[in-house]
Amino acid sequence: MDIKKVIVTGRMYKDLEKLALMDTKREYKFLPEAEVSSNDFDWADGYVAFKPTDSFHFGKLQWVHTLGAGVDSFLFNREWKKDVLLTRTVGSFGRKISEYCLSYILADVQRHGIFQQYQTERQWLPSQQKLLQQLNIVIFGTGTIGEEVARMLRTFGVTVYGVSRSGASNCHFNRVLPITEVHDLLALADWVINTLPLTPITEGLFEMRLLSCMHGAGFINVGRGASVDENALIEAIERGSVRRAVLDVFREEPLPAQSPFWSHPNVVITPHISAVTGLDEAIDSLLAVLGEMDSGQERISNSVDVNRGY
Repeated sequence: MDIKKVIVTGRMYKDLEKLALMDTKREYKFLPEAEVSSNDFDWADGYVAFKPTDSFHFGKLQWVHTLGAGVDSFLFNREWKKDVLLTRTVGSFGRKISEYCLSYILADVQRHGIFQQYQTERQWLPSQQKLLQQLNIVIFGTGTIGEEVARMLRTFGVTVYGVSRSGASNCHFNRVLPITEVHDLLALADWVINTLPLTPITEGLFEMRLLSCMHGAGFINVGRGASVDENALIEAIERGSVRRAVLDVFREEPLPAQSPFWSHPNVVITPHISAVTGLDEAIDSLLAVLGEMDSGQERISNSVDVNRGY
């Protein structure tokens, strides 16, 4: 694959201009999304961004690289040109998401919200907290990110179950089940964490029937918003099936002002920040992919299986 001309766009495009000095083999165009035209895709061999622009088409492209870990903006409900290589950024996302999840689980176990309320009420009410090693946590998704979340939680003695399409065993989990057999397990869960990518199989996966299997579990979504039926989640919280929801991703982003999630007392909202791409890891991952392509390596490390969607 001979990549000579590359378009770079998205929110990091100005910061990534240093690529032109670090990689003199190629010609780069660094553009804001609104200025990328249809003609640019007829000029470029490569496209680097977080998502397709409105003007996106395959043109002369041989390669597309996403600056994030997720690729659904390129693949979901979009026909992919089979001879175009799709790669993604691989950095410290697993670590970042693990620490994000751990922070909310710890705050819950240690009852931070309760004691903050007691403080405002000037009440001295001691209580005994649970230990992490007493928790059962179910992670949907046993890929790179799910594995890292499981690995970190297990260092604290948490019993961690994985859920995947196949149910294939994975050393980072105490046990892995296929999605079709997870309903009984959810009744035992203290927390359920979604790390799944968005595919036709995972769209709307967390609907009322699945959410109703939980018995007061906390729910964290760091996967994709469209994996969750948002109305069903609100109803599950009202019913008590889901005790508390920590949501970093949503079907529509930014989250609309009229969403009931904003004002719900048992919902925590963060603006898709559980794993923000850092400039250094974006550059390192991009240059690693280009280096492998330049050397003629047959299998590119960060390539995506476009048929599976991840």
